[in-house]
Amino acid sequence: MSHIHVPSDIPVRYLDRSKKMNTLFVGMFVVGLSGFIFSLITDSDRAWQSYVSNWLFFTSVAMGAMLLAVATWITKSKWNWSVRRLSLSFVAFLPISFVMFIPMLGLGESFFPWIEEMSHDPILQKKSAYLNMPFLVTRNLLGLVILFGVSLYFAYLALRPDMELTKGRNDPDPAREVWRKRLTRDWKDQNTEETQSYQRMTKLGPVFVIIYAVVMSILSYDWVMSLEPHWFSTMMGPWFFMGAFWSGIAATACLAMFLKAHDKYFNKAMGIQQLHDLGKLTFAFSVFWAYLFFAQYLVIWYGKLPWEQSWIIHRAEEPWGQLSAMVIVMCFVIPFAGLMGRKAKMNSIFFRGITFVIFSGLWLEKHLMVAPSLRDTDTPTIGMTEFLIALMFLGLFLYAVRWFLSTFPVVQIWQPMVDPETLEAEVSR
Repeated sequence: MSHIHVPSDIPVRYLDRSKKMNTLFVGMFVVGLSGFIFSLITDSDRAWQSYVSNWLFFTSVAMGAMLLAVATWITKSKWNWSVRRLSLSFVAFLPISFVMFIPMLGLGESFFPWIEEMSHDPILQKKSAYLNMPFLVTRNLLGLVILFGVSLYFAYLALRPDMELTKGRNDPDPAREVWRKRLTRDWKDQNTEETQSYQRMTKLGPVFVIIYAVVMSILSYDWVMSLEPHWFSTMMGPWFFMGAFWSGIAATACLAMFLKAHDKYFNKAMGIQQLHDLGKLTFAFSVFWAYLFFAQYLVIWYGKLPWEQSWIIHRAEEPWGQLSAMVIVMCFVIPFAGLMGRKAKMNSIFFRGITFVIFSGLWLEKHLMVAPSLRDTDTPTIGMTEFLIALMFLGLFLYAVRWFLSTFPVVQIWQPMVDPETLEAEVSR
């Protein structure tokens, strides 16, 4: 990627704070919360099913974007120099996600059918070492604390060297100054801080990837697969965490196109090269998502074992079959056909429309991961309850991302042009 030009002087630019947008996001949250409370009163089981599926979706998007930031750092990518911070911005939702996860730990027999069935089902009794609430609570809390903690630490390392470079500006925003002071405690000097952050981020990156795969797999086992406790699939974990990665790529692309349309500098910095590369990744992972989906389906189809078929049958037959077909169309057919050409990847309006289709498909996918396993036949498959609870999460999600980009520079200012570790190795020879 030597042909990628990274400017040596990058201006400090923030996303302007907007009371109008903040009010809109808070309003979305309040309306959604009201809908959730009303649903708890009228049909609590459906409300919690939707709550869990929405938590899985929005947390997946945030973690997938975080993985993109880490993966491009590990591979020393230069093409994304102007959008690297956009991927990182989704880390702001993780503390909110953790708080919203806590109520889910109080769900009992109405959500986890294996709790009631454990006493009389000999097959489930053999799984009791894993399927028990104390261990579920422990592994989920510990896993999320580690995963979110490593994510926040990686973001801290990425932000810290920028803070000194933003000093001395006539910035009337007190919040930025507060965070600048917090992130520059025990400051040394600019070169030392950049080298130290680079080295720590490079070492932390592979560790993060392993933790990401393990914890995201645990979430899929506990909050999706265990809802039909006789059914199991070794592909569930990879299908879940790679789908999250894909949603993070699409979210980064969508955010980049939003900024390009609202600011001349961002439009120039996040140029055709970045848009094309994000388009290629979005296209490629639509194929990979379909591959993982089909790889899971194929072994179930040719094995024709009853306990392996149940999960697929519940989602292929009515009333869920049409929604499942929509997921395939939105997550594979439309992105694959729409982004196949080069021009489509570089057309902001068209590309943004494709990302919205992908988000809709992946949101519906998370709904279908949870609801068909638990929902009564007389309860609607999807409706206002699901959309209102999604609105609640979306309001918080957008508020967090906008806060991050309004508080920290949108484009990473410090850009390590030479790998310090490589330079040290050359000098030592």
